[in-house]
Amino acid sequence: MEPKEQIKRLTEELERHSYLYYVLDQPEIPDYEYDQKLRQLEELEKAYPQYASPLSPTQRVGGAPLEQFEKVQHAVPLESLQDVFSMEELAEFDAHLRESVPDPVYTVEPKVDGLSVALEYRDGLFYQGATRGDGVTGEDVTENLKTIRSIPMRLEGAPSRLIVRGEVFMPKAVFLSLNQAREERGEALFANPRNAAAGSLRQLDPKIAAERQLDILIFNLQLAEGISFSTHSETLEYLKGLHFKVIPYSLCSDAATAQRLVAEIGENRGDYAFEIDGAVIKINSLETRRRLGSTAKFPRWAAAFKYPPEIKETVVQEIVVQVGRTGVLTPKAVVSPVRLAGTTVTNATLHNQDFITEKDIRVGDTVKIRKAGEIIPEIIEVDKSRRPETAVPYFLPETCPVCGAPVARDEDGAAIRCTGAECPAQLSRNLAHFVSRDAMDIDGLGSAIVEQLIAAGMLRSPADLYFLEREKVEALDRMGDKSTDNLLRAIEKSKGNDLSRLLYAFGIRQVGAKAAKVLARQFQSLEALQQATAEELTAVPDIGAITADNLVRWFAQDQSKDLIARLKEAGVNFRSLQQPVGTSFAGKTFVLTGALTRFTREAATEEIEKRGGKAASSVSKKTTYVVAGENAGSKLKKAAELGVPVLSEEAFQAMLEET
Repeated sequence: MEPKEQIKRLTEELERHSYLYYVLDQPEIPDYEYDQKLRQLEELEKAYPQYASPLSPTQRVGGAPLEQFEKVQHAVPLESLQDVFSMEELAEFDAHLRESVPDPVYTVEPKVDGLSVALEYRDGLFYQGATRGDGVTGEDVTENLKTIRSIPMRLEGAPSRLIVRGEVFMPKAVFLSLNQAREERGEALFANPRNAAAGSLRQLDPKIAAERQLDILIFNLQLAEGISFSTHSETLEYLKGLHFKVIPYSLCSDAATAQRLVAEIGENRGDYAFEIDGAVIKINSLETRRRLGSTAKFPRWAAAFKYPPEIKETVVQEIVVQVGRTGVLTPKAVVSPVRLAGTTVTNATLHNQDFITEKDIRVGDTVKIRKAGEIIPEIIEVDKSRRPETAVPYFLPETCPVCGAPVARDEDGAAIRCTGAECPAQLSRNLAHFVSRDAMDIDGLGSAIVEQLIAAGMLRSPADLYFLEREKVEALDRMGDKSTDNLLRAIEKSKGNDLSRLLYAFGIRQVGAKAAKVLARQFQSLEALQQATAEELTAVPDIGAITADNLVRWFAQDQSKDLIARLKEAGVNFRSLQQPVGTSFAGKTFVLTGALTRFTREAATEEIEKRGGKAASSVSKKTTYVVAGENAGSKLKKAAELGVPVLSEEAFQAMLEET
């Protein structure tokens, strides 16, 4: 078969399987087989790029980052809806409509709590996608929408121009998994799935959007050239036939049934895979819709019923503290069981010490509780009139409840975290960081093997990596003779790394890869750095008082001393392989831009730092020089605006040779 035909056939196969998996939830082949077909298509497209399409299944992972989002004028306005907040208001809406429409038929749909978008297709191909914006003008998020697997890139039998409207959302399970991962990395948590979906869809880097596993439900046909329909339900069935993932709906013709359907959606909202914040009631007849028209704010033929947040009372029985994989101490209230939003709740998040103090939450308190974003139970109010006399203010412990090391509050936030270098709660995360590329760079030691080694009791500290026994490693699942050889060889090789890598691998707060290089070059040995005072540390360029304090505290801990002693016993290098820091570039900041031909970006940065200078990523008034290679872009323009001197590579090299 010709390559062009192979690519076409594989593309059609993969699109069909994506539809079965992401829209119908009826996969026919295992994930492995799908991935193999996708890899085959990638290889063919790489070999024959002239046949590759921007709408190929291989492009679902996201393309190059965007500079900004372009504005898009909507061909058909994306209107908002009038809200009703009670069954009485819903009955009034029905009664008002019946003055103009004697026998209305309604569709009732769950209202997805996400981000509204319009998708446009031309000649059956996905052409453009835009956010709602103000309803008239939105933002072009086409590249990010391509990463949503349930959006078809091609439509069979579609009109020459088709526009549909849908709601992009983050499934509940994905939201919980994303927040768990962010917590493990010490990042701020998303408040709810809607915020997470909106933030993901508006990422300038489509690869990040792809990682977020967004989904979509189509709820309206905006435009279909050359095709006419009589009802909204007909359009939804038509869109289903085009392989869109369409909102579930019900039909009814009286207010009582509409109220019952709205109530049922509310009662069952915990069963949906997505968050809802209400139900939508619409006139089904498209001709009636056109006749009724819209006000300046919203259509007269539809309403959004908003469910009140469900709030229950319960009693705080205990406050327990968990230590996350990044060392953050997370308090949790154990409460008397209470039924809330479809599930039995027995605990509630307390976020952090600031939250506890602000609401003055104590053990024994009667509290009001709700589900934040309908997912995470949280306390919203304390009934202090029912507080027991024995209740006392609660404070997080001053030492880690897992390992006993001191805890410290983040300088830039409310998190309180364990500072122990060998804390068991942080072991998995600490090891992942220790072996990472910028740290000790131990190739082949992925998370699965790390977890196996921990489970087998072979790793209780990063230092244990250097004392692994070959026979025990080889006995692990999927670790044969060759894999074991490669792993142990990589571990042995890491012993010779520069001191800067080891410093970064320790995971000391605010000591990143760049700061670690500066410290290693300045002090030349780990012993000298251990003995440095806070004053000596702050005298080093780019090392502030907070970083210095973190270093002094970390080196003073027993766990840190034990880790260092065992690494020394293993023969890990404690000396800098870099030349001692110079001073010729002290106080000077360089920005590198364009394609450098005489240096790699890393080598140029190292030469700058070796002389006591700093390499920054953006041009500002503090920039001393911009070093411009070929095809330099916006940074060159910024330098001209600010009057920052620009050096060619030749001039930069001459400056290095002079110093």
